Amino acid sequence: MKTNRVSRRKFLRRTALTTGMASLSSLGLISSSATGTSPDEDSGHEVWISGICQMGLRTKTSGQMVERILAVLKEAIVYEPDFVCLPEVFPFQGIEQRMTLPEMIETSEKVVDQFSAFSKQNNCYVICPVYTEANGSVFNSAVVLDRSGRKIGSYNKIHPTEGEIEEGIAPGAMMQPVIQTEFGPIGVQICFDINWTDGWNMLRGQHARIIFWPSAYGGGITVNTKAWQNRCIVASSTHKGTSRLCDITGEIITQTGQWNPNLYCGPVNMEKAFLATWPYVSRFREIEAKYGRKVRITNYHEEEWSIIESLSPGLYVKDILKEFELKTYEEHIGSGEALQKKTRK
Repeated sequence: MKTNRVSRRKFLRRTALTTGMASLSSLGLISSSATGTSPDEDSGHEVWISGICQMGLRTKTSGQMVERILAVLKEAIVYEPDFVCLPEVFPFQGIEQRMTLPEMIETSEKVVDQFSAFSKQNNCYVICPVYTEANGSVFNSAVVLDRSGRKIGSYNKIHPTEGEIEEGIAPGAMMQPVIQTEFGPIGVQICFDINWTDGWNMLRGQHARIIFWPSAYGGGITVNTKAWQNRCIVASSTHKGTSRLCDITGEIITQTGQWNPNLYCGPVNMEKAFLATWPYVSRFREIEAKYGRKVRITNYHEEEWSIIESLSPGLYVKDILKEFELKTYEEHIGSGEALQKKTRK
């Protein structure tokens, strides 16, 4: 990452400590100090994610909607987000213009070009939901652009609605690859997909660390549930309701709302492990005794989940797990299931 990015974030942290959180939270933007990172250090573990809600945004044409979205994103660019996620087929929502499917496909290609330039100019990944066409089929898609504006992957909505299918939208393939980034594998689900588990399981089976959810509606607590069920970060971007960024526990890190209706932007600590509390709790005191404030352990007592996270540069959770012989939740469940199958008659 650029040195300029680090220095700016250090400045933001110090400012948040002295002036409070009000100026950031008014835009749904949160300081790293809220995640436990020292204001004088850049942990190197953070990913900054920005999302949009189109609530109240109305224009005459598709082109004007794209310009309106770009104007909203100017408020996030000062925080240099690593990822920007846009709502489901956003150029064609909240507009007066009537467009045929072929016209929307043609416009979609131009929109991808516009956000390719945006990605390159602002050094960020963009999840750009548009219509795409391949092999005679039209898909409700999300094109993923890297920091240089290059297309590095796309996702086609697996579960379009009946209305979409009647209008000519084809369902995407049941198996679609994750997309590799410097933050690890990422994936996308779109709107109606949230009502099924197959697409989410597909992505988690490929070890997706962040799943983006462009949608027509907010989804509410269902978005939070998908985060903790899949033990991954979930970031939504919607036409209406609330867009939000959820941690691996399903807790909301930041979201849109009354005072920031169209934009959120905030950091997530990527150096976290989701564990079953028992039996690994027996080693937690040892970890705390050795690492002190460099590590945070959070126990969810009713659920018996535990989160171990590194708050220190150069200290990685995978090394802590190895040192203290701890299994992640997936490993714990997997080994238990393997033994069950072995001994089941």
